[in-house]
Order: sequence, then C-alpha cells, then structure tokens
Amino acid sequence: MHWRDITDFVPILFSGALMSIIITLGCLVLSTVLGLVWALLKMSRHPGVVTVVSAMINVVRGLPMIVLLFYIYFVLPDIGIQMGALEASIIGLGFGYSTYVAEIIRSGIEAVDPGQFEAAQSIGMGRVKTMYRVILPQAVRVALPPYANTLVMMLKDSSLASTITVAEMTREGQLIAASTFQNVTVYTLVALGYLAMSLPLMSLTRHLEKRFGKHKADKRPSKREMKATRLYER
Repeated sequence: MHWRDITDFVPILFSGALMSIIITLGCLVLSTVLGLVWALLKMSRHPGVVTVVSAMINVVRGLPMIVLLFYIYFVLPDIGIQMGALEASIIGLGFGYSTYVAEIIRSGIEAVDPGQFEAAQSIGMGRVKTMYRVILPQAVRVALPPYANTLVMMLKDSSLASTITVAEMTREGQLIAASTFQNVTVYTLVALGYLAMSLPLMSLTRHLEKRFGKHKADKRPSKREMKATRLYER
C-alpha cells in the first residue's frame, strides 16, 4: 500500500460515494411517499383494500432487494418499460423499502390515542385534516428511531446498485481493484467510506432512540394540543 495509490483512488471513490448518497436520498423520498400511502391504505375501512395491500407488502418483503433490482432493470424492458440503471436502482430500493416504512408509519399512527382522532372529528375536523394536523405529528415522534435505522440500511443497500452497473462506491472499488489488483487497499478504503457515511446516521439513531424510543403517545392531549383544539372550536 502506497500513499500515492491512496491519493489516486480516493477521488474516484469519493465520486462513487456521492452516487451512493444520491441513491440513498432517492430511495428515502420514494419509500417515504409510498410507505405513507401503503400505511394509510392498510388502515382503510375497506377489508378488500387491506387484504390486497397486506398481501403486496408481504410478497415484496419476502423478496431479496437484489431480485427487485434485477426484475426492474432486466425484466421490465422486455415489456417495453425502459429506464436507466440509476433510475432502476432508486425505484427498486425505494419500492422495496416502502414496505418497511409502511409498517413503521402504521405503528406510529396506531400508537396515538384513538380518542384524539374522535375528539378532532367531534369539533368538525375531517378525516384527512385530522390525520395530518393531529395524528401524524404525534406519530412521527414514535416512528423516528426505527425510521432513522432504516435510513442506515438504505445507505448500505445502495451498494446493490453496483450489480446493475451503477457507478456508486462499491462499483468504483470493484473497477479499481480489477485494474490495479490492490484489493486490500481498495476495499479497505471502500469500507472506511461506508463507515464515514453510516456512523453519523447510527449516532443519530441512538440519539433518537434515547429521546423518543421509550416514548408512547400520551393518553391525554398535551397543553399545546388542547390549546390547538380550543382554537379550532372557535
């Protein structure tokens, strides 16, 4: 291992790390949006909707992420749906993780006292308004720790995009190692790169667990929530 080699490899791996971050952020946004949709549908009053969504979630969670990526990148083009490797990786990982995020959001919503939903509706708030004004803000506090932990998993699984030729950090490391045969140096740098990105997220997860992990939604509304209720009554 030579210092000159490290200085040559780091810029290439850094560009790959930026791609890993892009994939993770794209996966985070897509999985959050879809996860919220799945969670709300799974809590629907219609048994048919609940059955279909629950079955879809169970099927997707039973598949390896790499299979989802292969299916989207290699199979969908056969039926006329074309997309680039980056888009396929974000959609595949985002769709896969949306099923996990859905359960996190659903658990957070169900942790809120049902009486608050009934109280909000009794003062004329609609179901949708009650959900995003009263229920979701409280559910977020319960869901934050597992949600942050899922973000760490997304970052690590972004390396799967290398299997469909996305030039993220693992892929760049593979290419460098194949051309220089310096496996120890290259993959040590790759490992350090992932640690540099994931350790701050893990620290954030521990902080959130200490602050909110043992938190359960209050059985009675807080003073702020009671004040907000009085304002709605006016």
